[in-house]
Amino acid sequence: MKTPRPRGPVSAALVDLFSNRTSSAATELSAALQKSTAAALDELPDLLQNDDVQVALFAAYELRYSGLTGVTDDWEWHPAVLEFCAAIERSFEQTLRERVPLPPVPAPGTDSVAAALFELTGSNSGPSVSRYIAKKATDEQAHEFLIQRSVYQLKEADPHSWAIPRLRGRAKAALVEIQADEYGGGRFERMHSELFARTMRGLGLDDTYGHYVDAVPAITLASSNMMTMFGTHRRLRGAIAGHLAAFEMTSALPNRLYGNGFRRLGYDAGVTHYFDEHVEADAVHEQIAARDLAGALSEDEPTLVADIIFGAAAGLYIDGLAGTQMLTAWAGGESSLRTESPIQAGVPA
Repeated sequence: MKTPRPRGPVSAALVDLFSNRTSSAATELSAALQKSTAAALDELPDLLQNDDVQVALFAAYELRYSGLTGVTDDWEWHPAVLEFCAAIERSFEQTLRERVPLPPVPAPGTDSVAAALFELTGSNSGPSVSRYIAKKATDEQAHEFLIQRSVYQLKEADPHSWAIPRLRGRAKAALVEIQADEYGGGRFERMHSELFARTMRGLGLDDTYGHYVDAVPAITLASSNMMTMFGTHRRLRGAIAGHLAAFEMTSALPNRLYGNGFRRLGYDAGVTHYFDEHVEADAVHEQIAARDLAGALSEDEPTLVADIIFGAAAGLYIDGLAGTQMLTAWAGGESSLRTESPIQAGVPA
C-alpha cells in the first residue's frame, strides 16, 4: 500500500526515515524519530485519539503485512523502527490497561471462561452502528462505513493469524479452524477480505488495500493497531485470543443488520453477501472462539486468563469509541472521516 501521509512530527519523522538512502542519514533520522516520539508521548492527552502517533504506528506495522510502496523490506526489523514501535506500544498498552473496564476474572476452565465472555459481550451496551445502518443511514454514510471498515476488513483475519504459532493444543486447532473459514477454505473468491472488496466495488469504492487510510480517524487506526500489537507479541497471546473471541461473539447480529441496511438502500446480493456470510459463519465461530479457543487456552495456560478477558474487553472498548465517534458525526450532519468525504472529493474508485 502507499505510505500514509504524515499527520504530525512523529509520522513525518518516520516517513523521512523510510525515504533515506544512506547509513549516515539513517542515523540522524533515527535520532530525530526517537526524539519526536518521546516528545509526543510526554505531551499526548489521548494516545488512542492521536492521529500522528496512530498513523505512524500503522505505517510501521504495515511492514509486517503487505509492505509500503517504495519502502524497502529491510526496514521491517531495523532497530530504529523496532525501538519506535516498542516506545509506542508501552504507552498504548498502558493506556488500554488503565482505561478498559474489566469484569471479574473467572477461574480457568472452558465453561467458566466461555460464560464470562458471553456475559461480557452480552452486556455490551455500546453505540449500535449496525442498528443505525439498518434503519437510518444515508447512502453516503453507508459509503463512509465501508471506508472506515476497509482498513481492517481488506486484511481480515491477518492480525489474529499471528497467534497460530504462539498457541498449542486445542486452542491452536480452534484458531486454525476459525481462520480457515476466514480465508475461504483455500478458495480466493470466498476469502472474507475478498468478499468485502466485492462489497466495496458494488458501491463504486476503490478496493485497493489501504486506499482510504488517509481518510480515516485515529481511533479506526487504533483498532487495527491494537490487534497487531496483541498478535505480534507472544506475551499477549491471551489478549489476541480474547479479542478474537469477543470479535466473533459480537458479529452475527450486527452483520444481519448491516445486510438489512444495505438492502434498504437498494443494494443487491452482490453487495450484501459479505454480511450475510458472516451471519452464518460467526454464529458457529462464536462457540469455537469462546470455548475451544479461549476456554481451552485458559485450561492449558491458567496464567493467561486475565489477559484473555482484557483482550476481549479492550476490543469492545475501542469499537465503542469508534462507533460513538462515527454516530456523533452523523447525528451532527457531518462526515465521520478526517477530511471531506472521498465520495464528495472525487477520490477515484
